[in-house]
Amino acid sequence: MHPLSPGPAATGSAIAAPDRRMFLRHAASAGAALLLPRGPLAFADAPPDYTLEIAEIDWEIAPKKKIRTAAYNGQIPGPLLRMTEGRPVTIDIVNRLTHPEIVHWHGQWIPPEVDGAMEEGTPMIPPGGRTRITFTPRPSGLHWYHTHASAGHDLKQGLYTGQFGMVWVEPRANPGSYDEQHFLALHEWEPYAASSDDGSMEIRYAHGTINGHKLGSGEPIRVRQGQRVLFHILNASATLTHWLALPGHTFQVIALDGRPVPTRASVPALRLGPAERVSCIVEMNHPGVWTLGEAAGSLRSAGMGIVVEYAGQSGTPRWNELDALVWDYRVFGDAIPVSYKADVAVPLVFSSKFEGHGGMDRWLINGKSFPESDPVILQRGRRHRLIFDNRSKDDHPVHLHRHAFELVSMQGAPTSGIHKDVVIVKANSRVEADLVADNPGLSLFHCHQQDHMDAGFMTLFQYAAI
Repeated sequence: MHPLSPGPAATGSAIAAPDRRMFLRHAASAGAALLLPRGPLAFADAPPDYTLEIAEIDWEIAPKKKIRTAAYNGQIPGPLLRMTEGRPVTIDIVNRLTHPEIVHWHGQWIPPEVDGAMEEGTPMIPPGGRTRITFTPRPSGLHWYHTHASAGHDLKQGLYTGQFGMVWVEPRANPGSYDEQHFLALHEWEPYAASSDDGSMEIRYAHGTINGHKLGSGEPIRVRQGQRVLFHILNASATLTHWLALPGHTFQVIALDGRPVPTRASVPALRLGPAERVSCIVEMNHPGVWTLGEAAGSLRSAGMGIVVEYAGQSGTPRWNELDALVWDYRVFGDAIPVSYKADVAVPLVFSSKFEGHGGMDRWLINGKSFPESDPVILQRGRRHRLIFDNRSKDDHPVHLHRHAFELVSMQGAPTSGIHKDVVIVKANSRVEADLVADNPGLSLFHCHQQDHMDAGFMTLFQYAAI
């Protein structure tokens, strides 16, 4: 069965609660006193730029199909937050849920106390509590915010919920000539645990959506012939990688994870792992009514798509199958490989430990699972070569908080100029990336698949004492 196909409802007994949940529970109790509910005068000095309210909602993903989930400000995705690079922003966060929550500002180079990860020292927001945070957005580009709470065996928590939204940090220079722009967020619903071919458990889903609606259920993207449309696309999935295509059109990629690419290559399909973002321009030169959607038919039929409608056109949305799906980060990089040497080599070996039939694998970095994993020690100002050595049979979208890294080698093939905060390390492959240690403080490194992260695929990067 495909991981996004109709199936039984999630069962709490399918996945054992991991150590991370215990770690967060103890940390939350220690930090909760910092975020007790405040009186009406607490924030009376100045209004915030934004307020995010976390609460349960009933969200209609298709006619007569509602999802009960937690979300921001009563909508899915949460509100698009527009910021300006270098201009401080203040955000109030209110937790209306019955359990502690936290909001992570993915892609931002901000202090760990407001980054939104308990492992870095950001306190959880207790039930009924609220907090105010202030940070200076950087870098520019497409980023996002989302819960960073553990889910464990509860598939109605963490990124299985609707707690995600997009952030657009206005760049100093216009990213390209375009006529209009659209922000699209991909997500799945009604997760359940199912047995894989090797007997371990994996997460599957019954429904997929773009911007909170199944294909054909939301408003179409309306365009005119000759327009250049800038799409900002986020994969907000808890666990799935997606291929997106718009038949008859190509995507000119101008940025990955919010950062401009050296080579604006055009491709027929986009590949996005969980938490990856792509900004791309599409020239509207093939009139009709089309489906912008998942290349896999089973995922598209489960709802992962949105209609693109040219002015004056009508009818059933069309779809043409692609001849092949190819994705290589290197086509967006510089032709000249990295010429400088790193100061420090940091090997990071990814492996798994089979927990038995009916259980989720335990994930390890350099032979250890979080919170027992050894921290990576960074030397401030020095260039560290991160060697992502994936010795498992799964792809891993690995993410480093509060920093970006430059891809320098993919399976031994050199590249340069591509700066990201998430990279897919394919099964049994090796990726090398350079990190300049220039943002002191604890920084979490983890696989961005919720089930892998909860099962130990994390460690902390910390700066050496000067």
